[in-house]
Amino acid sequence: MTSSTTESTPDRPVFDPFDPLWASDPLPLYADLRQRAPVHRNDMGFWVVARHADCLAVLRDRRASSDSMNVDVDRMPEGIRRPADADDPMTAALLEMRPFLFRDPPDHTRLRGLVSKAFTPKVVESLRARTQQVVDELLNAAMDAGDVDLVEQFAYPLPVRIICDLLGVPVEDQDRFKVWSHALARGLDPDFLLTQEVIDARVVSLGQFAQYFFELLAERRQSPGDDLLSRLVQVEDGGTVLSEAELLSTSILLLVAGHETTVNLIAGGALALLRHPDQCERFRTDPEVTRSGVEEMLRFVSPVQLTGRALIEDFELGGVRLEAGDFAMLLLASGNHDPDQFDDPERFDVGRSPNNHLGFGFGIHHCLGAPLARMEAQVALTSLVRRAPDLALAVDDVTYKTNVVLRGMESLPVTMHG
Repeated sequence: MTSSTTESTPDRPVFDPFDPLWASDPLPLYADLRQRAPVHRNDMGFWVVARHADCLAVLRDRRASSDSMNVDVDRMPEGIRRPADADDPMTAALLEMRPFLFRDPPDHTRLRGLVSKAFTPKVVESLRARTQQVVDELLNAAMDAGDVDLVEQFAYPLPVRIICDLLGVPVEDQDRFKVWSHALARGLDPDFLLTQEVIDARVVSLGQFAQYFFELLAERRQSPGDDLLSRLVQVEDGGTVLSEAELLSTSILLLVAGHETTVNLIAGGALALLRHPDQCERFRTDPEVTRSGVEEMLRFVSPVQLTGRALIEDFELGGVRLEAGDFAMLLLASGNHDPDQFDDPERFDVGRSPNNHLGFGFGIHHCLGAPLARMEAQVALTSLVRRAPDLALAVDDVTYKTNVVLRGMESLPVTMHG
């Protein structure tokens, strides 16, 4: 083992997730990690992986599990240990309601397969006209106002409305689940980074979501429609392949994941364009870079900063031996800025090609909603910069939420006029 993969300098931990810079300005920290300790066990007991090639290797390997139940709790900080009392009814219920994002085959394969047809390129393309309609409505209102928060008045409501359409969730309910959704997104960070208040809010929000979908799914059983929730209910009734807990967890996952990351992609992409006027002009005027531009935003912005894997077998990575039961934190955003993979990675280039970013993960857990997120960002951001060519930041700097896993801004004040 080399010192670059296993040791930290004495002045500070190599990876300290309590450092607020991980939310506000992580790129210099990622560069430091890739240089000094690309694969290391930090002071809290888990492995940290910072290079693109190493992140990709773990994501591809079936010895790396998404199920935290495979973690050896004696090696983990308390906040990412599985509950000690599996006989507790609440603990048992929460474990049963783990979404397929945090499961392995065969459960993952079965559950993901039930919803995958709703996110095929063909289905997503059929939503493009509706997406354009919502974008136009939001831009009309924003341009009438002139001074707007682009997160609150554009980046957030667009994906919410589209995923509500797809699922069959009444869009008028979006204000009800907005707070719940934010609480669950914040709760994706490891518990040892969260206050008890945030953890309690996550549990409450999960219960509120469960009750909401329990009632909505009951309505779909009585009066099914042409939406994803109705199809899931029909599969559950006819094929006995979804338990009630699986039905609820899948519904919650699709709603929350269907908009939280896309909000950050649209807002972060807009900020990148505003800070790089030459690239914004190219994105505005050259339709040939619409797709590559959004891929570059996924790389450059990295709405999902990291993900975790539990090792179910011994594993060698970067000259270091990881053992079964270890937990590895994969810094996807660091991989997306790795100079060994990307030429001049800190340069924002809407025409970048190739662009093998990790913005949607990789392997069997590659983001199910990737086609939808891509389409929404393409429609939203091309429409934004073409209809508001004088779009400008209204602040010198922006404030980021304290989330570590899902990185996004609190707000994005801009001025815009037709």
